Amino acid sequence: MDNSERLALRHQRTADSPAILRGGFRPFFLLGACWAVAALLIWLLSLATGTAQIGQLDALSWHRHEMLFGFVGAVVAGFILTAIPNWTGRLPVAGMPLAGLAAWWALGRAIHFIPLEAHWSVFAIVDASFYFGLAAIAAREIIKAGNRNLPVVALIAVLGVADFLDLAAAAGAVDWSLGYRLGIGLMVMMISLIGGRIIPSFTRNWLQKTGAEKPFPGQPTGFDRLVLAITAATMLLWTFALPGKLTGVALIVAAALQLVRLARWQGRRCFSDRLVLILHLGYLWLPIGLGLLAATEFGATISPTTGLHALTAGAMGTMILAVMTRATLGHTGRALEAGIGTHLIYAAILAAAGLRVAAGLGLADTMSLLWLSGGFWIAAFGLFVALYGPMLVMPRQDA
Repeated sequence: MDNSERLALRHQRTADSPAILRGGFRPFFLLGACWAVAALLIWLLSLATGTAQIGQLDALSWHRHEMLFGFVGAVVAGFILTAIPNWTGRLPVAGMPLAGLAAWWALGRAIHFIPLEAHWSVFAIVDASFYFGLAAIAAREIIKAGNRNLPVVALIAVLGVADFLDLAAAAGAVDWSLGYRLGIGLMVMMISLIGGRIIPSFTRNWLQKTGAEKPFPGQPTGFDRLVLAITAATMLLWTFALPGKLTGVALIVAAALQLVRLARWQGRRCFSDRLVLILHLGYLWLPIGLGLLAATEFGATISPTTGLHALTAGAMGTMILAVMTRATLGHTGRALEAGIGTHLIYAAILAAAGLRVAAGLGLADTMSLLWLSGGFWIAAFGLFVALYGPMLVMPRQDA
């Protein structure tokens, strides 16, 4: 079978698939949002009942693992599988191969509740291998197209390593913090790398569309590469828990540079377009989180998880909803406009992140803030499922 026949077969397979299997964003955005709601409900229920274990893991390890490698991992898969056709000009992964990937991810969530008498490594391999499979598929598409985005593929592969290490830590086989720290560091770099492309680009497009005066945000420069390099080095220091003062100084420098980088993208000029504004607000959590991690390294009297939740609930949660809403509208043939429901989604996720960080800072009763934060988180992703779920399972509006 020559290349033209393979292309025709792949095109036909995409056209014949159910709508939800015609692009990676469809099943993975929906699965990720549903799991964001379900996993947090399970975690809150365990807090309320004092449950010490969820599935095969202790409750805290399960919560940390499933929010990072389950929920965030699903959205990463949806984003990458949707971005690759734009990067390469090739047809998307669709149909049964996409269904198989989604089932692979779901197995990683379910296996922790299956009463198997097996070594912890069996669960870890099943769970982490999803990322290796995803990286292999992404690498094949990018290499065949001669595209420059192999570093993103490398981040996904290392995310699989972090997944495995996190489960190994839960079993007591390695240092307890290595896996999740590596996973968070990788997501910080992914937000920095991809956010640095899409945020100035979307901002520039909107400013030009509205007839705003120059200057507009430009293409990435040497300053952006410097910020990425320093942030990567900083996250390595933090991941391996190197001397606190050194790591603390690096975190302060990275936070300051990320804040300057964000200011260069001129988010202050796009308050009237919430689809653009939310990207800037989501990215703002990145320097906030790095700064709070620095405060912890210098012995500030705050919960050590405060900076973590600024990066996870704040930067990851907000950026994920910003990207999922915009990508779903655009890839289902709808206008890039945020209605009242989308405004409520954005308000809820910002409230969830803010309250969770406030709990770590001790600004009010911790448990009350935790419950309020959890409620807003569930509302944000529940609204996404309710409003955007139908778009994800139906054909394009302009089909």
